[in-house]
Amino acid sequence: MPRPLDPLTGVTRLLVDGTNLLHAIHRGPEPLPPTALTGRLRAIVPAGIGVVVVLDGSPAPGAIGRRIASGVEVRYAGRRPADELLLEMVAPAPEGSLVVTDDIALAGSLRSLGARTARAAWLVGRLARQRLESPSAGRPRAPLMPDSPNAEEEPERPAWRPGRGATTKRGNPKRGRPGR
Repeated sequence: MPRPLDPLTGVTRLLVDGTNLLHAIHRGPEPLPPTALTGRLRAIVPAGIGVVVVLDGSPAPGAIGRRIASGVEVRYAGRRPADELLLEMVAPAPEGSLVVTDDIALAGSLRSLGARTARAAWLVGRLARQRLESPSAGRPRAPLMPDSPNAEEEPERPAWRPGRGATTKRGNPKRGRPGR
């Protein structure tokens, strides 16, 4: 059976070997702080796919390994290796699972269970392609410079006056409302 072009095709659950991913990101083209990882993962993975990042060790004091973003969960392996936790999570329902790891032995075990695997470089590349390009809510386009050729398109507005009266309210806001 040929592999799909996009590894996320047909996937319902994305499991990430967090330690491998953090090392790959550190070596990657655009280093990413670990705190920004979960939000960026949610942004690049479609909403119907649950994301679980599995990390070695225990959480920091006060931190709980639970859902921290919509559809993104961080789980800590505790005293056992994260590889064992990943195998345990995949074993009951391997179909629809994609595990991102660079561990060759773990990837072989996961594939023998029926799960699909991908290298961390694939996810790092997908994170690097993501760009936040949405305009701001207040001003959808960049301000025009006074010497730009399109500066005449901006309508003339009265200049802002500092001091008292700069934000003077005009009129009674309750006048004219029905039911008052």
